[in-house]
Amino acid sequence: MALIQCGFFAQTLGLSMSMNVVIPERSYGIGVEAGGAARASDKYPVLYLLHGLSDDHSIWLRRTSVERYAAEYGIAVVMPEVHRSFYTNMKSGLDYWTFISEEVPHVAQSLFPISGKREESFAAGLSMGGYGAMKLGLRAPDKFAAVASLSGAMDATALGGPENPLADKDFKWIFGSPAEAKGSDDDLFALADRAAAAGTDLPKLYQCCGTEDFLYADNVRFRDHVRSLGIALDYEEGPGDHSWAYWDEHIQRVLKWLPLQGGND
Repeated sequence: MALIQCGFFAQTLGLSMSMNVVIPERSYGIGVEAGGAARASDKYPVLYLLHGLSDDHSIWLRRTSVERYAAEYGIAVVMPEVHRSFYTNMKSGLDYWTFISEEVPHVAQSLFPISGKREESFAAGLSMGGYGAMKLGLRAPDKFAAVASLSGAMDATALGGPENPLADKDFKWIFGSPAEAKGSDDDLFALADRAAAAGTDLPKLYQCCGTEDFLYADNVRFRDHVRSLGIALDYEEGPGDHSWAYWDEHIQRVLKWLPLQGGND
């Protein structure tokens, strides 16, 4: 696997931004890891892997062995930074939803040999990034074959207030008021309602959360809501809290679960 640390100018934000990319190396007949050898003239499937509220584009590589895990499957992993944006076109800020859903894939596909096909594009993330990945699946279902949320902030519209991880001023900058957020395109529950009503061809959905996680109750509510709508959802829970020990284990499960062509179907 090759590691590329990429700085680029994001036109949607008017900012210089960063992303880390790990990608299988081309085979020249010298020993390579199993996943990358067979696609020398092709583009690689890609996982857009999203960070949490207090993290950045470097955190998945620093706290897990995702590069080694991805090598087994011959998949590229794109890890962009989005600051404390909740992957949202902010009420009083920048257009991070447009950035993550449109500009990041465009830039990554233009710079690296990764696929733009729906059937080879996936998203996953933890906490705020779990919310972001699920939003990509529900709002941009034509772009992704599967999305996965690990300990996701599934009810972001209820996160404001002194006892929640998203401070009042952050909530106002990102979502506006709770009344504005509820039922909007940033409300995963409302997005699921609309997808079910429209009969949208959704990607495969995966959700997991530790039973000791402070977001566990929200995850259970989202699971039950989605299933009540008749939307298929692969769900796992078990012992675990909001920690890298949990996410390092479960990103391996996500990679195994992805519907990679010729692999995990």
